[in-house]
Amino acid sequence: MLRKGSIAASMFWLSAGWLVLALVTTGILLTDLYSRALDTTLTETLDFHVESLAGALLEAGDPQSPDIALADPRFERPRSGWYWIIREEDGALVNLSTSVVGIDLPGVGSAADAFGRSTEVTNDPFGTQLRMVQRTVTLDQQSYRITVAGNLTEILQLVSDFRGQTFIVLGAVGLMLAAMSAFVARIALRPIGQLSRAVEAVREGESAEVSGSYPTEIAPLAEEVNELLRSNTQIIERARNQVGNLAHGLKTPIAVLRNEAHARKGALADVVSTETEKMSNMVSTYLERARLAARTSVVGKKADATMIMLRLTRVMRKIHPEVTIAFQRPDASLPWFRGDEADLEEMAGNLLDNACKWSKGQVGVRLSSERTEKGRDLLIRIDDNGPGLSDADAQKVLRRGVRLDEKTPGTGLGLDIVKELVDVYGGSLELKRSQLGGLLVELRLPTARLGGLVRPTGN
Repeated sequence: MLRKGSIAASMFWLSAGWLVLALVTTGILLTDLYSRALDTTLTETLDFHVESLAGALLEAGDPQSPDIALADPRFERPRSGWYWIIREEDGALVNLSTSVVGIDLPGVGSAADAFGRSTEVTNDPFGTQLRMVQRTVTLDQQSYRITVAGNLTEILQLVSDFRGQTFIVLGAVGLMLAAMSAFVARIALRPIGQLSRAVEAVREGESAEVSGSYPTEIAPLAEEVNELLRSNTQIIERARNQVGNLAHGLKTPIAVLRNEAHARKGALADVVSTETEKMSNMVSTYLERARLAARTSVVGKKADATMIMLRLTRVMRKIHPEVTIAFQRPDASLPWFRGDEADLEEMAGNLLDNACKWSKGQVGVRLSSERTEKGRDLLIRIDDNGPGLSDADAQKVLRRGVRLDEKTPGTGLGLDIVKELVDVYGGSLELKRSQLGGLLVELRLPTARLGGLVRPTGN
């Protein structure tokens, strides 16, 4: 399709503009050439009639002789626009065609050319435009002016008809050429669409690299994209290894400091013990973040959210048999999660486990898709009938290690890990009031196209 802003649309409209200009110019030039050709033909015809009248005058020897005439019947028909007349040098009328009877035909006022001929355009009393040709002939030392006029209005009407037909034909040709231009643009740019689909297949997890055969102009671009993907994978792997090496390298010195602090008593030992514990937690935190970032930065992964939520629901029913988990199964059009399956399990598993822990026996799980400006998002809703959270508490529990009730088992890191993964994937996590009376968690994540896995029918 010729979408607005596309290369194909630009090529089509540019070629269409030039095509319209070229066809209009061609039509104008053809019409002008045709008009000139008809006018030249008319002038030559009038010249021939002047020569014929001059020959008849010289042959008859009497300018008033009835033998002086032209065979063309148009000179016999009144108001035909075809006239001839012979005058003396002083303008006195000597002879004329039948078509001139009753009208006053003016003479030619323009100067004669090298052949003694003069011509001009005028109108007869009936409004007919005429092309007039005049020549002077001498007989017995007496000069006579022979004037012949032809109907120029007929010529102009032929030109007008020709112009209309020309632009109709050129318009039809233009439409065919425009259609051909659009077709050629689509065919010529088809490899770009093929490359776009190949890149999308990589992003959606259907292919590990850009594949396909491309023209010489586009093949280097496809190779550069593949090289970029390989380079990105290598950079992520090196960064993950370096962070891991750094974290593991720091663990031993921290452990030594902690052991030495525990073996001694006093304020300094307490300070060292406290600070080494903070350092250990920071190393673990950033090591986990690097692991998550490296894992989620791998291009080409996707997971079936319906299958994962079904599996997590079965697991949670076994862990929390006292809780009723209602899973609202989505239809087959639900898009897949664009990311690692283990990451989705970790995010949804933490949220579902928290809902079961805090509920009063009832938990609901719903999956759907939500249209956004960038496409569609996967929306996971988990709600319970527990005590719920205020707006202030909802913000607090998303912080690392924050717990609102120390009696419930856990470290307080679950929601923070979920938030870390959500940020890495560019999603969102919201805590609201549930219709069941407790907490409603809305998790939005990027989507991929539907995959080929067969979803289980049970729940």
